[in-house]
Amino acid sequence: MSEENKNLARRWFEEVWNQGHEAAIAEMYHPDGRSIGFPETDSIINGPKEFTEVCRRFRTIFPDIHVTVNDVITEGDKVAVLWSATMTHLGDGLGFPASARKVSLPGSSFLLCQGGQIIEGRNQMDFTKLRLQLQGKP
Repeated sequence: MSEENKNLARRWFEEVWNQGHEAAIAEMYHPDGRSIGFPETDSIINGPKEFTEVCRRFRTIFPDIHVTVNDVITEGDKVAVLWSATMTHLGDGLGFPASARKVSLPGSSFLLCQGGQIIEGRNQMDFTKLRLQLQGKP
């Protein structure tokens, strides 16, 4: 089961984020699933439809997002993913007009999987670093 969940996590980042396949969300995200901590630290996203909408908005701001999965650790139905994203700010959003700045965002996701789907995702990312980069500050 752990290897299956590890593959699910890798597939999620590749298909949903790197390739932008919205149909993959409905396939891999449990109907009662929820995501915590994205796109803001206090955000909660419920269900695949809501996640698809948030993902679509984020990808209009950063259409070339690429997430690199740096490490995946599994234990039963729990998966810890250490990742880093690179992207270009090409759409208005996050309180800033499009800047064409290339930015990076380190993060981690802790997933709970059930029946081949993600039922919960708890996300940690450095939004302060992202905002500073969007303002042109190191």
